[in-house]
Amino acid sequence: MSTAKPHFFPIGILPSDIDFMGHVNNARYLSWVQDAVVAHWEKLAPPEAVAQYLWVALKHEITYRKPAFLDDEVIATVVLERVQGARSFYETIIKRGEEVLAEVKSSWCCVDAKTLRPARIAADIAEHFFPKVD
Repeated sequence: MSTAKPHFFPIGILPSDIDFMGHVNNARYLSWVQDAVVAHWEKLAPPEAVAQYLWVALKHEITYRKPAFLDDEVIATVVLERVQGARSFYETIIKRGEEVLAEVKSSWCCVDAKTLRPARIAADIAEHFFPKVD
């Protein structure tokens, strides 16, 4: 597959995201990644695929670089690295301006919305995420 289309997902920081140290609690990053990955799927996948499939996180590896604070403007950049059967592998970079706050590698399982069983992503659906280079 060729280079994937990045998806930019703005993150709103809420007062409830702030922990006792005055910055965003590390656990909130997992919610941000989940929201960003699902938004990426909903934006690029065909509507019938969005209705047919759901995503379940299997694994997250997070490297925290710098803290985020209440008034920060934060954006998650999501890139689908590859699709392998029912699994998809993502990289999400969370930034404040040019500063990297966190880097996240995650794997996800596609499940059929009706049966809740793992489902392979068809090549024609995956193509929506990997534009052809001429």
